Amino acid sequence: MSSNAGHGHHDTHATDIDWDILGPLLEQEAELNGTQYEEAARWIAALPTAPKVRRVLDIGSGPGVVSCLLAEVFPEAEVVAVDATPALLERARNRARRLGVIGRFRTLEAELPSDFDRLGEADLIWAGNSLHHLGDQRAALAGFAGLLRPGGTVALVEGGLPARRLPRDIGIGQPGLEARMTAAAATRFERMRSELPGAKRETEDWAALFTAVGLVPQGTRSFLLDLPAPLSRPVRDHVVASIARERDVLGDLLTAEDSAVLDRLLDPEDPEGLHHRPDVHLLAARTVHLGRRGD
Repeated sequence: MSSNAGHGHHDTHATDIDWDILGPLLEQEAELNGTQYEEAARWIAALPTAPKVRRVLDIGSGPGVVSCLLAEVFPEAEVVAVDATPALLERARNRARRLGVIGRFRTLEAELPSDFDRLGEADLIWAGNSLHHLGDQRAALAGFAGLLRPGGTVALVEGGLPARRLPRDIGIGQPGLEARMTAAAATRFERMRSELPGAKRETEDWAALFTAVGLVPQGTRSFLLDLPAPLSRPVRDHVVASIARERDVLGDLLTAEDSAVLDRLLDPEDPEGLHHRPDVHLLAARTVHLGRRGD
């Protein structure tokens, strides 16, 4: 299970990653999405069927932004940040200390699916863009279902909409740059999935998959991040860093022309670049699917 940290996509093998660079980027991304995650957590907490939450597992927690948020929304719960990357778990502990929730906060270095038996029971399992890093998604969901206490809930963050940061026509190159980047990312994502150990193709009907593993679907909601132009400097810097990372990881899946346009966009001296454009924005949606174990 790769860390997914800010619960966004970075489907890269952990050995290729410089966590000193990616860690802060993922932390910043999750902080930008904090309102969405908090809305989702409060939705879960307010459900008539919500159990008393005493123990939370954040699967693929990364730097712990969502783990700490869950500790705030569920003030009586022990929260366990579960990830395969020690450097990110250290960031999670530091964050919990800073926010004053360290007394109810644990980290667990674990690689799924092999370490399922080390996770322990939970009333809430939050899996933010981490299930798709496991080859057999149905078996992993069945594993989560087996860890839930009666009445417990799995919150699956999967799907949603890719971020949009630029207009369709930015005045340089062919219009539709971000749509082509999204298509390249989908190709790369499929390649990543196919290379996972025990990879199985699964129709991503999450409600049907919940039912198949004995959970009762509890609804699906999407949460919007909408930061229109003009962006604040920190958000603009995050957009620049994110697009720079996508340029690197998409590599040869991009055309030479699109790569050249991205080089211009990332050039701090180019007046048409991301550092100076007045039309840079950030619009994205995260979708949360809930499944509940019967009492």
